[in-house]
Amino acid sequence: MKRLYPDHPVVGVGAIIVSEGKILLEKRKNEPSRGKWSIPGGLVELGESVEQAVIREVKEETGLDVEALCLVDVVDNVNFDARGKVKYHYVIVDYFINVWRGLPEAASDADELMWVPFSEVEEHDLTKSFRDFFQRNRRKLENP
Repeated sequence: MKRLYPDHPVVGVGAIIVSEGKILLEKRKNEPSRGKWSIPGGLVELGESVEQAVIREVKEETGLDVEALCLVDVVDNVNFDARGKVKYHYVIVDYFINVWRGLPEAASDADELMWVPFSEVEEHDLTKSFRDFFQRNRRKLENP
């Protein structure tokens, strides 16, 4: 699957993990948006449902055993190069996640993980797509 200058949109998933008034954020290790903060997630693999993908991605990136509870939002993330050509095009399906067991530890595509109070989320260097998502869904995230 071609991520850079793709021939069609790529489907991804995102995990909304909330505990005690805080959301789990991940510092991205890879492009796009390397070094920026977002939520754990990744790409859907061929033959995999979006629910299976979000559970797998959370395990790979945080070590947590989880279940997908419900759909929160679908996000378009399209980035253009200087010539106006589509450089990245992701359609990201975001789910509320319930943690069964484990303590989050950065792995795979995560440089760092951090529990952040909702009131402090926007103080971080967020990806554009996550900042837009957070502003649009903050009420829903704080009161699932």
